[in-house]
Amino acid sequence: MYKLILVDDEEDVREGLVRELDWKAIGFEVIEKAENGREALEMVERLQPDVVVTDIMMPFMNGLQLAEEIRERFPTIKIIILTGYDEFEYAQKAINLHIDEYVLKPFSAQELIHSLLKVKGQIQEEVDRRETVQILLEHFQKSIPMLKDNFLATLINRKLPVEEVYEKAAKYAIDLSGNSFVVAVMSIDGELIPEEEMQKQGGLASSVALKYSDDQALKYFALLNITAEIADKRCLGLVFMHNDQVVVLSVRETGDREIALQETMNILDEVRQNVERYLKFNITVSIGTVMKDVAKIKYSYDDAMLALDYRLILGNNRIICIDDVEKRSVENLRFDDLKEHSLTRCIKVGTNQEIRETIDELFQGIEGAASVKEYQIYLLEILTCILKAAKDSNLNVDEVFDDNFIPFTEINKFTTLEAAKHWLAELCTSMMNHIVTDRQYSYKKLVGLAKEYTKNHYHEDDITINKVSSYLYISTGYFSSIFKKETKMTFVNYLSHIRIEAAKELLRTTDMKTFEIAEKVGYSDANYFSFSFRKNVGVSPRDYRNTSA
Repeated sequence: MYKLILVDDEEDVREGLVRELDWKAIGFEVIEKAENGREALEMVERLQPDVVVTDIMMPFMNGLQLAEEIRERFPTIKIIILTGYDEFEYAQKAINLHIDEYVLKPFSAQELIHSLLKVKGQIQEEVDRRETVQILLEHFQKSIPMLKDNFLATLINRKLPVEEVYEKAAKYAIDLSGNSFVVAVMSIDGELIPEEEMQKQGGLASSVALKYSDDQALKYFALLNITAEIADKRCLGLVFMHNDQVVVLSVRETGDREIALQETMNILDEVRQNVERYLKFNITVSIGTVMKDVAKIKYSYDDAMLALDYRLILGNNRIICIDDVEKRSVENLRFDDLKEHSLTRCIKVGTNQEIRETIDELFQGIEGAASVKEYQIYLLEILTCILKAAKDSNLNVDEVFDDNFIPFTEINKFTTLEAAKHWLAELCTSMMNHIVTDRQYSYKKLVGLAKEYTKNHYHEDDITINKVSSYLYISTGYFSSIFKKETKMTFVNYLSHIRIEAAKELLRTTDMKTFEIAEKVGYSDANYFSFSFRKNVGVSPRDYRNTSA
C-alpha cells in the first residue's frame, strides 16, 4: 500500500475524491489532506509519502511551488498535478520539474485512477529495478575481484569477527579452511643484480631482466605472477598485492606452529630463488607469527612488516622470520583495533551491562599466558584507550576523580587480574556516566540557545531551521534530532507556537489590525497567518480578540 497526500484548497474536492475512489483497491492510502501548499509541505516533511496529488491554484503556496520544493528535497516522491484547461499552458512551464502525471479538470474518477495506476507502475518498476536479484548478482559478479582484494586487505589490516571472516570468504570463494595461518610480505630489493652478472646468463634471461628493471610496476606484476604460480602448485594459500607489495597468506592444515612455519618458509624460498634466477632481481621475504585463529591474521601481517625492517641489519635477498629477530607475545595479549573500537563505543554510547561484557571479553582466556610486564603493558593499552575516549568526549578527568588519582601508577598496585578488571570496569562506568551527563547538559544548552534565539527573532519572516543551526554551528540534521528529543516537538511547530502565542498577546492587549499583527510576529502573508491561527487556536484572530475582550 503506497502512502498518498491529497492537496486542494476546496474542501468539497478533497472530501469528494476521498469518498469517490476506492483507494485501497488501487493500492493507495490517503494518509493526510492539505488545503494549501505550505501545509502540504509540512506534511511531506513529516510523513514522506510515496505520492502527492495536488491542485495548482492554491493560496500561500501554489501546486507548482510545492512541486518544486518536493523535487529539490524529496526527489523520489511522485507528483500528480490537477489542472484546469485554462491553467494547462501554465502547468506546462513546469516541465523541468519532471511532474509525473497531469490530470486535466474536469476529470472523472476513472481518469484519476488511470494516472494513479501509471504512477504506481513507475514506483513498482523502480522498486523492482533496485531489488532485482539478477541485476544485483551480475553487478556482484563483476565486482568480485575488487571486493575480494578489499576483503583480503581488510583481513590483514584489522581484526574481524570470526563469523564475518568465514562468511565473506565463502562469498568470494576464498578457501580459509586450515588450522594455522601465517602472512608473508615480499618486497623487491633496492639494488639490482649487476648487469655483467646478467650478461653471463645470456639469451632470454638477459632480455627479461632488462625489461623488468625498467619498470617497477612490471617487476611487481612479474613477482605476483611467479609467486601465485608456485603457491598454487604447492597449495600454499592466497597471493595478492597490497600497498605496492606482494602479500602471501599461507593457510596450512597442520596445527603445529613449527611445521606450518617451516612449510611456508620452504615454499617462499623456492619463490625467492625462482625470482632471482628467471626475473633477475632480488627480493626480501618477511614472515610473521603463525596464528591459529583466522580472525587474528592481522597480527601476523603486522609482525611480517616489522620483520621486513630488519633487512637494514641482516641484508637483502633473504627470508626474515619475526620469530628469529623478536620474541612475540602471546596473541591473546594484543590490544587490537577491534577491541579498542568496542571499548571506546561502550564508554561513549554504551550501557553499564555492555561495559561489563566488553571488559570480560578483554580478559577472557589471558590468565597465565604471559609475564607480569606483558600484563602491565596490556593494561596500559586499555587504560590509554579509556583516557583517549574521555578526551575525545571533552571530559575533564580531574573533575571525575580526586587529585590523588594517577591512573598509570594504579596499575602497579594490582596483585590479580580480577582486581585490575574490576578497577577498569568501574573506571569505564564512571566516565560513561559523566559523558552521558555532559551530553545531556550539552543538549539542553543547545536547545536553550535555540529557544532564546527563536524568541528574539521569531518576528523575522526568514527565520528557518537552517538559520538557527548555522547560528549554533551544528548541522541541521543534528539540531533537528536533539531539539525534538528535548522538546518533544519539531522546530517548525515550536516556531509556530511562539508566533501564535505572541499574536494572541497582541490581539488581547492592542488595537493593531490583523495584517499588522501578522507582520509583527513573522508572517509575510496575512491570509496564511489567519489560516495558521485558526488551525492552532480553533478560531479566527478576530473571534479570538472578541472573546478575549
